[in-house]
Amino acid sequence: MSPWAPTSPCDPGCLPVAAAGTARARAVRAVRLGVRGTALVVVLVAGLLAAIVVPLLGPSATGWVQRLWAAAVLSACGVRVRHTGPVAPPGALVVANHVSWLDVFALHAVAPVRMLAKTEVRQWPLLGLMAARAGTVFLDRDRLRDLPGAVAGLADALRAGTPIGVFAEGTTRCGRDLGPFRPAAFQAAFDASAPVVPVALRYRRRGDRPGAAPLDATAAFVGDDTLASSLLRVLTVRGVDIDVTACAVLDSRAAPAGPARASARRALARATAGAIADALPPDLDGHPAAVRPVTALPVVPDLDRVA
Repeated sequence: MSPWAPTSPCDPGCLPVAAAGTARARAVRAVRLGVRGTALVVVLVAGLLAAIVVPLLGPSATGWVQRLWAAAVLSACGVRVRHTGPVAPPGALVVANHVSWLDVFALHAVAPVRMLAKTEVRQWPLLGLMAARAGTVFLDRDRLRDLPGAVAGLADALRAGTPIGVFAEGTTRCGRDLGPFRPAAFQAAFDASAPVVPVALRYRRRGDRPGAAPLDATAAFVGDDTLASSLLRVLTVRGVDIDVTACAVLDSRAAPAGPARASARRALARATAGAIADALPPDLDGHPAAVRPVTALPVVPDLDRVA
């Protein structure tokens, strides 16, 4: 692994521990697993077929089907999305905090975006193929020399009016805090004079009132957790709600030239992280909040090299 690869303080200790429960509770979880698991398989197979046919119908049809399919995946998993704030305009860089593999579906369910992801995602069963079909830009974080080319490709897509989605922390956290935002992707926004839309993703237990209950880590995908175990938790709980809060659009058009541009990248990354931190509730579970207040964000020059 590259020494520049992002790290997370979160581990399985951040995840909820399922109680054994009564025989009735175990039976309910088994029924949820069967019903939702079957529905998810049907939706995934339908998505695979759509990925083969829909691109032939043009970009507008592709975006509509991506949004519909993402919503269907979430529904099959027992997940609901509550969106507030503006929808990202064409050619916007959409930057969100990263909690779970569900994040991508939540963003797509609101407005389809072309994602930047680590190469490991390409190897995920079926989901990796779907990500590739959706135009995901894959980045090998062990090959930093590929980073400028990836940033240039993102800038070209932004200029063409394609919204790009990135998780600037570079890795997942349990949702109780934010990590430092890597500034490399913000160069694409500068190069394309693209608007930047910060998006806060907050996970709640089904039935909790927005803004009134602690963040829920049931869907978090952290540490040595596997995709299968994370999926199992999501499928067997009562339900998961995701609050998708789009913040005010940030302007990247006034970027300076020369050496000052690196400082501008970091400043834009901090401003984006700050907007997301402000949209999330204060930490209620005792987890250290790395980005609250915004001025506490470390500015490490070497991180400017990493997506």
